[in-house]
Amino acid sequence: MSVTIDITGLPHERIAFCPSPLAELGAALHALSEPAHHARLHGWTTTTSAALKPELADRLHEADFMWRSTRSDILLPAQPRETLAEELDDLDRMDDETYVGAALEISCSSQYANGVPSPLVDPRSRRRALDLAAARGPRQAAFVERMLADPTGTRAWVRRLLEDCDDAFFADTWQRVRVQLAADARHKTELLRRKGLADAVAAVSPAMSLEEDERGTRIVVDKLMHGWTSADGSALTFLPTAFGWPHLVALHAPGWKPVIQYPVSTRELAGSASVETVKLRLEAVAHPMRMRICRSLARGPSTTSELADTYGITPPEVSRHLAVLKKAGLLTTQRRGRYVLHQLDVAVVARLGSDFLESVLR
Repeated sequence: MSVTIDITGLPHERIAFCPSPLAELGAALHALSEPAHHARLHGWTTTTSAALKPELADRLHEADFMWRSTRSDILLPAQPRETLAEELDDLDRMDDETYVGAALEISCSSQYANGVPSPLVDPRSRRRALDLAAARGPRQAAFVERMLADPTGTRAWVRRLLEDCDDAFFADTWQRVRVQLAADARHKTELLRRKGLADAVAAVSPAMSLEEDERGTRIVVDKLMHGWTSADGSALTFLPTAFGWPHLVALHAPGWKPVIQYPVSTRELAGSASVETVKLRLEAVAHPMRMRICRSLARGPSTTSELADTYGITPPEVSRHLAVLKKAGLLTTQRRGRYVLHQLDVAVVARLGSDFLESVLR
């Protein structure tokens, strides 16, 4: 499963790596609303949450569906600016139907990739938006009702909310992280210029790859979902974030320029496994006999014959189970004369839980 961005014919000059204060504020607000996703930010989230005035915390709670479970597309600008005020000005120039449709797309719906009509003009989308908001709480439901009834006034309310966040905590936070993000963006731009797009994409995240064949050129983002979009010769924007890990956000809605928000390089991300690899490993250890075999192989190396004798099954049966475990990357093998010894790769198994969590959060 993956999100694919078709960039066939897109000149490298239209591929940009650039920090965005609005996108980083969105990532920071997500971390505040879901601190369990971001254990490494525990100090920042705890301190910042404790310092929030109750009135601001209440307003953030009211609108948190725009950054909590999913990230609203309005928070991922395709043309980053130097300041948050400039990016908010760009948002103000967006028409109501587009703004409200993006702001209220608050679930990872299968309809996202096909495009959903704005709830301002489509009764079915309106009912869906109200139902999704009601499931999240009465405050959120009231906010959505207000946005549908008075989009202009509610958009102004959202801008004031983001400006108040800037005054309360984000301006100082942005000053601390913007240098790191700008340096990362410059590094990726240099990689793109000197070594090409494949190297730049590989440096962004091991969960991304560049595919080129007779059908064209595509960037593939390893995600637990299917999606497709085309840059259509316009532009592709990469937004580095200091608050994002383990999330890798890909804006691929029809009619929007594609945007990828990626966490700046970390040791944890560099060791991440693909969704397919995690699936293989979970399926491999789910079988009761393979789990028992893992118990033996975790204690030390064993041959196929030894395992067959231990568990009362035939060597061919053991070989089939070992083949599944090996394909999943859970075993190491070594040859000693005519014997082949198998052993569980304990380090890989120890990462399985965190790899699974990252794959579903990515």
